[in-house]
Amino acid sequence: MARTIDITIPDLSGKLAVVTGASDGIGFVIATRLAGAGAEVIIPARNPAKGEQAADRVRGLVPGARITTRPLDLASLDSVTALTNQLVGEGRPIHILINNAGVMTPPSHQTTKDGFELQFGTNHLGHFALTQGLLPLLSAGRARVTHQTSVAARSGAINWDDLNWDRDYDVMKAYRQSKIAVGLFARELDARSAAAGWGITSNLSHPGVSPTNLLSAQPGMGRPTDTREVRLIRVLSRIGVAGTPSTAALPALLAATGPDSRGDQFFGPKGLGNVGGAPAEQRLWAPLRDMAEAHKVWETSERLVGAAFPA
Repeated sequence: MARTIDITIPDLSGKLAVVTGASDGIGFVIATRLAGAGAEVIIPARNPAKGEQAADRVRGLVPGARITTRPLDLASLDSVTALTNQLVGEGRPIHILINNAGVMTPPSHQTTKDGFELQFGTNHLGHFALTQGLLPLLSAGRARVTHQTSVAARSGAINWDDLNWDRDYDVMKAYRQSKIAVGLFARELDARSAAAGWGITSNLSHPGVSPTNLLSAQPGMGRPTDTREVRLIRVLSRIGVAGTPSTAALPALLAATGPDSRGDQFFGPKGLGNVGGAPAEQRLWAPLRDMAEAHKVWETSERLVGAAFPA
């Protein structure tokens, strides 16, 4: 009989958590587990109907769950600002923020509403602006901010000469760039919080490989059918090589709630190739180690989104 892979999540009663990308897949598992531990959970969603369906599913799995949805399109800085202004106006401290949402390998070069390459703009810049806008609430809650990167960030680099990939577009290199930026932002956020006394800690996780909707059919993004990659991942998941959405959610949950988890740590599956298995702390991949690059990502992102963190 296969060993069950799980972690114990501490009592989160009285805590407020925000989880992006929680309307399905790994994010849905994360939101459900946080709600099951007693946290109140906000799941911002680009599709309000899908978000509410996900909230209803959580309530069905966790009787008495306190979960609400808010509109958020990470590919629109105006949408990000609208949400952060709303939450700051409500004034409730946030204790956990999990920047989990993402898009992967659109079938053509696409851009956000603000003109950024879709993956960089959504996966990194949208979350950068969200975290910046929520900073007063995160500081008030002495929050843990956990950022979801990807095994794709094991290699690659930031394409500083052409961040939007307007020339020689390589969709996978652009995806790697977006997830490297996520990781470098996570590290710089923790360093700046410690230096400035913001009171938050920031760390990093990756889910390994599991059969989620990231590579499935997404007609709204121009992908009419499932990719070959996701069909293969489903097979690997069934035979126990890759993870499942339930196990793939555990590194982020450990990073965000583990009693021994700290800022500037990196968590992922510890199985073969780090694609599945139980969650554990891991050594940073080479593209995520250079703090000079992290500083450059931060300064560039502030300029691109037009909003700066406190000095």
